[in-house]
Amino acid sequence: MSVRRAVIAGASGFIGERLRSEFSGHGYEITIIGRSGPIRWDDQDAIDYAVNGAELLINLAGKNVGCRYNSKARNEILNSRVRTTQILHRAISTATQPPRLWLNASTATIYAHSMDRPNTESNGRIGTGFSVDVARNWEREFFREQLPGTRRVALRMAIVLGDGPATQKLLGLAKWAVGGPQIDGWWPGHTRYRGIGPDPTGRRRSGFYRTRGKQRFSWIHLDDVIGAIWHLIEHAEISGPVNLSSPQPVTNAELMADLRRVAGRSFGLPAYRWMLEPAMFVLRVEPEMLLKSRWVVPEVLEGSGYKFKWPELLPALADIAQ
Repeated sequence: MSVRRAVIAGASGFIGERLRSEFSGHGYEITIIGRSGPIRWDDQDAIDYAVNGAELLINLAGKNVGCRYNSKARNEILNSRVRTTQILHRAISTATQPPRLWLNASTATIYAHSMDRPNTESNGRIGTGFSVDVARNWEREFFREQLPGTRRVALRMAIVLGDGPATQKLLGLAKWAVGGPQIDGWWPGHTRYRGIGPDPTGRRRSGFYRTRGKQRFSWIHLDDVIGAIWHLIEHAEISGPVNLSSPQPVTNAELMADLRRVAGRSFGLPAYRWMLEPAMFVLRVEPEMLLKSRWVVPEVLEGSGYKFKWPELLPALADIAQ
């Protein structure tokens, strides 16, 4: 009996480490591609050899977006995603035995700020600006040209809750005096969110939304990221973009209330933007993580029968904080 092989690219983060453990536990032989090896991104021949004959390819590569979007970071965020996808695309296109399934990370941030309705795969409105342009160029490279032997799924992940940087920084806000809802407002415009890539979109300078803490927060527990990946492997009829997000997104005010409960804080001051900007500067992340209304629901996953282990936010946070 031949050994099933899976190639995982960009497996150094908390999602990748969990995937390695999962697939090894299910009898897969794992090959890793990453900046530090064992197969490095600058060795195209080794990547081609690894991908040829593999049953499955999962690409999670990309610079962590939990940073400030200065010019260097902006270029690294875009290029780390597009270039690695180009390299894997070339490996599949030249393979004599290409993988049957290629799962490539993407982001639910591709959708527009939305307060009036949720974004699904079939009716979602694509947004503008830096984060959206990163996602558009990433997916454009992923889906370009025909790869007749390989099914492709773009994993449009919402913010993943688990033992990762996003969750720890959110819990950090709840433990501080700014654990109330985040309220957008005027702040001097900057150019960190301007578009990027060959066809940049959006305004050059940042603006704000009058959401009053009612902006939506879409999220997914790490357990359901893994569960959704197994579901996609088993459902060969699914291809194209797939939203990886809980079916029950919450408002920002609900998010912060649940974070306070888990952190053991009974009170949290509302964080107006003039308060939030310095706090997020200290945490070295961008305020758009909390101020943009990310309203995404998993139409494809639910329509194909996937049952979420953690559909509700408070139990999911409590599990992570144990």
